[in-house]
Amino acid sequence: MPVAHGLGRLTESADERKLSAKLTDEVLYKLKRNNTMEDTINIYEKKAEEMTAIHIISKKDKFAETEGGFVSFDYDGVHYDRIKVVRLFPFTDPDKFISIREHGNGDREIGIIEDLSEMTEETQTILKRQLDLCYFTPVIEKIMSIKDEYGYAYFHVMTDRGECKFTINMGSNAVAKLSDTRLIIMDVDENRFEIRDVEALSQKERRMLDMFL
Repeated sequence: MPVAHGLGRLTESADERKLSAKLTDEVLYKLKRNNTMEDTINIYEKKAEEMTAIHIISKKDKFAETEGGFVSFDYDGVHYDRIKVVRLFPFTDPDKFISIREHGNGDREIGIIEDLSEMTEETQTILKRQLDLCYFTPVIEKIMSIKDEYGYAYFHVMTDRGECKFTINMGSNAVAKLSDTRLIIMDVDENRFEIRDVEALSQKERRMLDMFL
């Protein structure tokens, strides 16, 4: 599927690049053993296909919560004691194209869930709990003050989770526009905050944001 293949390229890891170099060494080794060029090319293509294949995870694949609060996964006869759950489109399509990756081992991708709603209710509950931990994003409801000093901006805001203060680096792309009215702000500790509708803020609050828009 074109979309899945595109996602595979986007999620290529450092380990995959290392494996590519290793495959090249293996091809040279096979040539030295007097394999035909055709045999060698077939070997290379087969291993390259295995490396770049996109595996689609379905509801028959088993996820479970561990005693330590992590998630284990059984897929294609292999048991993974702990996995990572990554949204490929966290803001525009948060419940579709969920990447399931090994914990450690270069975060190698095991497979992709195309649509979380098509998984069992148990799996949805387990994975959404993990995603909520990874993508905790308080919604800013009121801006109390923004002060800029020496290249940093200091925010004092009220969110749906309570009052909060955080700092952003003004020299980075800390404020991202998802639409004409929706913003995502990332602080220096990589915590995310959301403004769902800039127009819903007061004129004074919007003026404070002007330097970032």
